[in-house]
Amino acid sequence: MTEPIDQIRVLIVDDHPMVAEGIQSILESYDDITVVGTLGDGLKAVDHCRADQPDVVLMDLNMPGLGGLSATEMILESAPDTRILILTMHDSPEYIASALSHGAMGYILKDVPTDEIKIAIDRVMAGERYLCTGAKGSLEPKQDNAREALTGREQTVLLELAQGKSNKDVALALDISVRTVETHRKNIKRKLGISSTAGLTRYAMEHGVLQGTGAKP
Repeated sequence: MTEPIDQIRVLIVDDHPMVAEGIQSILESYDDITVVGTLGDGLKAVDHCRADQPDVVLMDLNMPGLGGLSATEMILESAPDTRILILTMHDSPEYIASALSHGAMGYILKDVPTDEIKIAIDRVMAGERYLCTGAKGSLEPKQDNAREALTGREQTVLLELAQGKSNKDVALALDISVRTVETHRKNIKRKLGISSTAGLTRYAMEHGVLQGTGAKP
């Protein structure tokens, strides 16, 4: 008599039904995976995991209501043994680092080959962290000469931020909107491969951006 295969119980959380259905179809082709549900809302995912505690959750980041990062954190509070795999189109270092800091065990991009999703599930079930090739590449430190150059305005915003000013203070100093400052800040972090404000300040100090300004780190 054939031994029953231990089933990996997977919950799919994505607010795009066609994406969720496509992933479900792929996963159900494997004998050792059971898809226990597809949800399009982070809060519903938290409730489901609290009651049912699936083995793995494939979690999108951007969803209406409760987003993927907050949902990940809340799920792990009530179901600490559940493994969260972020499945998204966002490949920026900031998103990846943030997902891992919120407790996700893996990060895969939606354009990976279909069999890589299964590999990722197997890895996190074995207790390993899994980053797809694209995510790994985004987290690798970039050489200075490989970085995309900052524009003049971005350099000015970086100088202001490195002095410890808030987005609002920078907006007032440069006579631009807070939203514009936020956009510049995001682009600066992306271009430099830096995910935190402290990292921006350190970069500014190491590269002489603060020299001659009288600013104190």
